[in-house]
Amino acid sequence: MEQFRIFIIEDDPLYSEILKYHLTLNPECVIETFSTGKECLANIYKKPSIVTIDYSLPDMTGKELLEKIRKISLEIGIIIVSGQEDITTAVELLKLGAFDYIVKSPNATGRLWNSIRLFRENLSLRKENEKLREEVGKKYDFSNVIIGNSKQIRDVFSLMEKAANSQITVSITGETGTGKELVAKAVHYHSDRKKNPFITVNVGAIPKDLIESELFGYEKGAFTGAVGRKSGLFEEAHKGTIFLDEIAEMELNVQSKFLRVLQEREVKRIGGNQVIKVDVRVITATNKNLADEVSKGNFRSDLFYRIMGLPIHLSPLRERGHDIIILARHFANEFCRENRRDKVSFTEEAVKKLLSYPYPGNIRELKASVELAIILGNGKEIDSKDINFIPVGVETDFSLEDMTLEEQLLRIVKKTLLRYNNNPTDVAKKLGISRATVYRYIRDLNHE
Repeated sequence: MEQFRIFIIEDDPLYSEILKYHLTLNPECVIETFSTGKECLANIYKKPSIVTIDYSLPDMTGKELLEKIRKISLEIGIIIVSGQEDITTAVELLKLGAFDYIVKSPNATGRLWNSIRLFRENLSLRKENEKLREEVGKKYDFSNVIIGNSKQIRDVFSLMEKAANSQITVSITGETGTGKELVAKAVHYHSDRKKNPFITVNVGAIPKDLIESELFGYEKGAFTGAVGRKSGLFEEAHKGTIFLDEIAEMELNVQSKFLRVLQEREVKRIGGNQVIKVDVRVITATNKNLADEVSKGNFRSDLFYRIMGLPIHLSPLRERGHDIIILARHFANEFCRENRRDKVSFTEEAVKKLLSYPYPGNIRELKASVELAIILGNGKEIDSKDINFIPVGVETDFSLEDMTLEEQLLRIVKKTLLRYNNNPTDVAKKLGISRATVYRYIRDLNHE
């Protein structure tokens, strides 16, 4: 097990040995003792995890030693062990970065060990979070997010790299299902802000009377139901990135407040006067033509130019040629791995069928079709007959008269597929049925 190095800085030899004895009862701890602050600083290159400091040292105060260590490292845990029971001093040292302040007493050794244990747990959590961030960064590696080799995709890679290496506002456009949110996440997790929050806001999914309070927050009593203070999403995204999807759905009165946030880098909660500074990178996305929305009077022209920044356009799948097959094989391998199946191949006829379809649902639709094909296939290869595409252009009104229960269920699934952009997972959740059941209905719809 990894050893944990602790420095004890104590000028009383007897008390130093008492602390050392109790801490060495744990074999994971390596203890070194020093009687002066200078001795501690001369050995700080050994990178101790924790330093316990007697407040009254012969060559400097515990406060002075704490400040010197903090200039060298912010990672070392500092615990003050003092004979002074002075609340003011304790508070001051805690504000300067001490992890704990312990008064010398009969139970001081027990308190010290509990404090060290808590610090180790916090350190373990920090390391785990760092590891998770690294894994997230790998997950959103450009080549993992956008799969393909077409010119369109190579151009997107180039723009994503430029966006990640700057703080410029990014606007992502493309049809539904082309992967706009994935691109936004990839830019964030490859930027200097990757260790800070990535906040996603689907503007079109938030009720119009709530969007302002969600974005900017509110103070207690600002309106009926505001029983306490609530921070807005811009505050939550401080030092990180806020991704505003379906930005074209934002109402004009909210657009004006959003523009102020972009210009002034500050927000005011509803019902409050306090100005709150925010450092946020903004990425927007839409499947609409914002220039047309400006012409129609639905979108402010000043906001349009402000959010345009670096535009990244995601081409529809039907324009990406052989990328369709690259993606299909990727989704097939991914599905087989997750479901512990042997890898499958595509027949020549299956490839032709995949390339001939226009994919109104884009990548999301291709993924669903490939997964269904694997379920319907023979387990070794996917043939053209196994490939069923989710139908579009579904009627929104229909009569249930003279229909069997199965026919009614088929129509309901058909309508829900349209409502949820042909996403089988969302349809399954909405209707309370399994994805396998949704896939069965998709197969039946293709044979109507």
